[in-house]
Amino acid sequence: MVSGSGVIISENGEVLTNWHVVDNATEVRCLLSDGRSAPARVIGTDKDMDIALLQIEGADGAVSWPHAQLGESSRLSEGDFVMAMGAPWGLSRSVSIGIISCKDRYLPGVSEYHLWMQTDAAISPGNSGGPLVDTEGWVVGINTLGIPDGGDTGFAIPSSTIRQILPILRERGHLDWSYSGIELQALTDFNRNIYFDADTGVMVASTDNHSPAKTSGIQAGDRILSIGGAPVRAISEEQLPEIRRMIGLLPSEESITLEIDRHGTPVSKTVVLHKKGSVKGEELDCPRWDFTAKSINRFDTPDLYFRQPEGVFVLGVKYPGNAGRSGLVPRDILIQIDNVPIKTLDDIRTVHAQAMEKNPGERRSVVIVLRSGQRRQIVLDYSMDHNAPQS
Repeated sequence: MVSGSGVIISENGEVLTNWHVVDNATEVRCLLSDGRSAPARVIGTDKDMDIALLQIEGADGAVSWPHAQLGESSRLSEGDFVMAMGAPWGLSRSVSIGIISCKDRYLPGVSEYHLWMQTDAAISPGNSGGPLVDTEGWVVGINTLGIPDGGDTGFAIPSSTIRQILPILRERGHLDWSYSGIELQALTDFNRNIYFDADTGVMVASTDNHSPAKTSGIQAGDRILSIGGAPVRAISEEQLPEIRRMIGLLPSEESITLEIDRHGTPVSKTVVLHKKGSVKGEELDCPRWDFTAKSINRFDTPDLYFRQPEGVFVLGVKYPGNAGRSGLVPRDILIQIDNVPIKTLDDIRTVHAQAMEKNPGERRSVVIVLRSGQRRQIVLDYSMDHNAPQS
């Protein structure tokens, strides 16, 4: 059982919490501050934003639920007092007090689509999903992260960001993120001592191979001035998440025009964004070989993508199973099987089908893998069927 916190935000019983609090939950119950317990259903989630919207069951309009209201986090300043509410360590109805330490904290690698509100109000395990409240009682954030052994340092998702995506979660139940393949860079990067001679736009650091941006001819070093007619500006890295969110929430499979400055020359490029989910890796179970393969992609496996942008890797091996007994391990990149180059899951399907037709005494395949940057040859022995019923 997993427990977290949440906050009722409407009179009909809508509850805001974190995605990681309810992820994979088969049953959700809300323990209210007055001691009542009520079942709830998930009506909207987004992993990238780590937000979930719940509905208390039985809240059909006959009951008006006591609720808090979302405030405007953009009105806060560093030094303003806030309170983190929730159930840290399972201790319900707990409150800690602190200040806004940083209003717009950029945490690269944690979330690409929004900034964070940093506070010294204690945010501990169990606080996740609870409200960060200002002195007037407005919910100005959803508590999400605490740093272990990091002292009084916690982070909340700003309410101004939540306001933007809440109507989409209500209507669709999820966010349909679009994918461009553009890696953005601010005009000023103090950490790497990089300063571009411009005060508008955002730089293109790189483009992913075979991405919509690469196909459209967008290049590293381009300075994007506007997207779909809307001007963009990222003087510092704190302004990057808003632009990423702007691109991500644009409709996929529709044309969008980017106005670009390319070394002083105006350039206009049209990009057809892809749906982000469509470029996440597909999985394929390989019976008898006893492993699951998955396509390499930048979202789930960025480190493997760096080594090999296209290909297939071993997602998991079955124990006991032929892959594990033969020496295959998770995250091996599959280069070749029985002298057939492996670039896609279709290649795996073809080779696997051929392998299953081998005579019982010939059921071995030579597999070339890339493991930690080094090529290795493994003999996959699948003469034994670990899935066969045991007598």
